[in-house]
Amino acid sequence: MIKVHSIPGAFSAAQCNEIVAIARQATANDAGLVGDTTNHNIRRAELVWLDEVPGTDWVMEQIIDVVRHANRDVFDFSLQEFAESAQVARYGAEREGHFHWHSDIGEGQLAAKRKLTMVVQLSDPDSYSGGDLQVWPSSAVIDAARPKGCATLFPSYLLHRVTPVTRGERHSLTIWAHGPAFR
Repeated sequence: MIKVHSIPGAFSAAQCNEIVAIARQATANDAGLVGDTTNHNIRRAELVWLDEVPGTDWVMEQIIDVVRHANRDVFDFSLQEFAESAQVARYGAEREGHFHWHSDIGEGQLAAKRKLTMVVQLSDPDSYSGGDLQVWPSSAVIDAARPKGCATLFPSYLLHRVTPVTRGERHSLTIWAHGPAFR
C-alpha cells in the first residue's frame, strides 16, 4: 500500500518562524522546473535554497532526523543521501502561487534518484487561503495536514500539487532523500 505519512510537530513553531525569517532575508529566485525551465502556468513561486544560506545547518540536522525515523517506521526505502539542498518555497496570493500536478522524479541527474519527498508546513494555516498540498496516491486525493511544523512524507513518484493561494502567503520547506532506482 502506498503511504502518505504526516508527522505533526516535526518542526516547532519557533523553528518554522526562524526558517521563514531566514528565507525572507535571502535572495529568492523564481521557481523553475527540472532542466532549468520556467513555466508560470505550471509553477508560480519563489525559492530559497538553504545550502546557499549560512547558519542553516541545524535545519538539515532536523530534516535528517525526521526522515530517518519516518523511513524506518513507514517506508523502508533504500536511501543513501540528500543530494539536493532543502528549499523554502513562498506561494503568494499576489501571483496566485501554485504548482500543478507533478511527480518529483524527473529526467535530471539528481531528480532521477529522488525516492522520498518531505514537505514541511512553515506557515500558520490561518494566514492564507488555498495553497493546499494535495497528494494523489491512488483513487482519492489526500489533502496534507496544515498545522504549522507538520511534515508530510510520500514516495517521490506520487503525483502531487499545491493549489493556488488566494489570500496571504504559504511557506513550505521541501527536501528529497535519494537512493538507487525503485525495483
